[in-house]
Formats: sequence, structure tokens, C-alpha cells
Amino acid sequence: MDLVLDAADRHLLTPYVYPTGWPEGAPCRQLLSLFVITNLGALALYLLFGTLSYYFIFDHELKKHPQFLENQVRREITYALRSLPWISVPTVALFFAEVRGYSKLYDNIQDSPYGWSGVFLSMLSFLFFTDMGIYWIHRALHHKLFYKRFHKPHHLWKIATPFASHAFHPVDGFMQSLPYHVYPFLFPLHKVTYLGLYIFVNVWTISIHDGDYRVPRLLRHVINGSAHHTDHHLYFDYNYGQYFTLWDKIGGSYKSPTAFEGKGPHDYLRKLREK
Repeated sequence: MDLVLDAADRHLLTPYVYPTGWPEGAPCRQLLSLFVITNLGALALYLLFGTLSYYFIFDHELKKHPQFLENQVRREITYALRSLPWISVPTVALFFAEVRGYSKLYDNIQDSPYGWSGVFLSMLSFLFFTDMGIYWIHRALHHKLFYKRFHKPHHLWKIATPFASHAFHPVDGFMQSLPYHVYPFLFPLHKVTYLGLYIFVNVWTISIHDGDYRVPRLLRHVINGSAHHTDHHLYFDYNYGQYFTLWDKIGGSYKSPTAFEGKGPHDYLRKLREK
């Protein structure tokens, strides 16, 4: 995140926002800047990719499903916009620790002991590490001690749209993002790669709520896509994973998506039309 902070300082914050006498490395200034940058970045990613997905990928026929709520899109957006600033508070604390040099993020490819192959391997390990972490955190949030208070708000959206992707209770949203932020404190990761993965994570989160159930046939039971996550919203105890189905299969929570078996939301709508 220091790359983004440095760019903001260079092109905007100094001297147009902060007085020239306030050092760029001052902790209070960095925290304030990170809070603004994190919120603006999250908002831009959510609204940009959510809107593109909603208008160009999401099947609006799904809005006719009986479990699609009245004014749902507006409610999803409103809930997300209220939650994102609160989610950003602990997130900024972790970004601040990164900026202050406590993580294992590095600037140059030469700093990786394995060069470009190390960068590629770190991307794969990031995906598998975060997928594992999110699976167990997500599953824990379904426990009766936590579900009603923290995770139930996200399950209001049985037939989700892309805008439901970030419509979490703040505690829920931060906890499910925690593996992404923990990874660079445990393992070396290139800074630009980290930023790219941060964007990818947000886009993927939107994609599994987009109602487009198409997955290459060979990957249907490997990739956790929108069909899998839709069944999670509909049937509660299945498909907790983020990218892959591996941990659901290990944990006994995997469910073959109903959309692949002719029993999904689109099939339900078709049967309603035929009556």
C-alpha cells in the first residue's frame, strides 16, 4: 500500500491537501491518508465493477424470482456503502503496519529468492492460503454464536446481485478479508503483485454474486463460481469456499450446484412460466 500512498503524496496530497510543514512520514498523516485512500479505492472498485457486472453479466430475469426482495438492489448498495467505512478502520491499521515496514512485501523482483518464478508461486500460494482461511472463517461465521449478529445480514440476499458482494456487516466483511491482509506478514510478496491481487479479490467477490453460472465443464467441480455461491445463499450449509471447492470437499460441505443439475433459479423461473 505504500506505493499507492507515495503516488498520492506525490501527485495530490502534497502540497494541495496537507501543509508543506507536515512530513509525509508522519504517522498521523499516513493513517489519515490511508483511511481516505482505502475508502475511495474500495468504493471505486465496488461501484465500477459491480455496475459493469450488473448491467452486462447479471441476468435481470432473476429479479422475477420469488426470493428476490423488493428494492433489493438499492438495499444492497445502501448496506455496502454504510459498511465499507467501518470495514476500512481495522484494514487501515494493517495497511499502516505494511507502510511502516512490518510486512514481508518487497519492491524488486531481485529481492525474491526465486525471481519471477517466485512471484508466480507467491500468487498461487496467496490464492490457496486465502481460500483456506476464508473457508474456515466463513464456516465459523455460520456458527450459532456468530451467525445472527454478524453474518445473517449478508444472507438476506437469497438471489444476490453483484451489489450484494460487499453488503456485509462490518465485522463479517473484515473477518473474511483478514487472510488477504495476513498473508504478506507471513510470506514474501511483491508489492505490485499484492495490489493486483487486492483488485482481483474484489472483482472475484463481485463475480460469485453475478448470477452467471457458466463454468467450463472440466472445472465445474474445482472452481467455486457463482453457481456454487448461489446455492450457499439459498441452502446455507454448503459451499463456503472463495475460489476453489477443495476445502468444501475436505470439510464435507461441498454441494454440486443446482444450476448444473437443472434445478437452479433459472430453471425455477422457467417452470413458473410454463404453469
